[in-house]
Amino acid sequence: MWRYLVGLAAGVVLMAGGVLWWRTTAIAGHGLPNAPQAIAGAAAGDDAMPEPPMASEKTREQRRLSRIDHDKDGKVSRDEFLAARRRNFAKLDKDGDGKLSFDEYAAKAIERFNDADKEKTGLLTPAEFATTKAVRQTRTTRCPRPTKPKDEDDG
Repeated sequence: MWRYLVGLAAGVVLMAGGVLWWRTTAIAGHGLPNAPQAIAGAAAGDDAMPEPPMASEKTREQRRLSRIDHDKDGKVSRDEFLAARRRNFAKLDKDGDGKLSFDEYAAKAIERFNDADKEKTGLLTPAEFATTKAVRQTRTTRCPRPTKPKDEDDG
């Protein structure tokens, strides 16, 4: 039993020491330099940095509301709320009967299977199955890639 008490006491001492060390380093600071000061009164001939564009005052939910609210009355009706769903359903409902059959629902998957089945056996070999892998689009960066500077010695 005494081992547990000694271990507990050692743990408390270590925790207290760690807290005290952490507090003293936070108070002392880390010797970081101050932020650079802006140059007051830049030369009149210099091109001054333009003001950044002002951010929209709309919140994310307000933008979402304005996208869905087609009649712009500030309220979303049931028809406005379901309009995107109706458009997507209409794209899938190929025969226009208002019902979605399994073939209509799985049209892209069926087409992908048929394209991969080169031998037209109704079965995919491992090599054929590998061609059905979904290709994910990678995010493109908006920053241009850096170009190598040309040496002045190069012609």
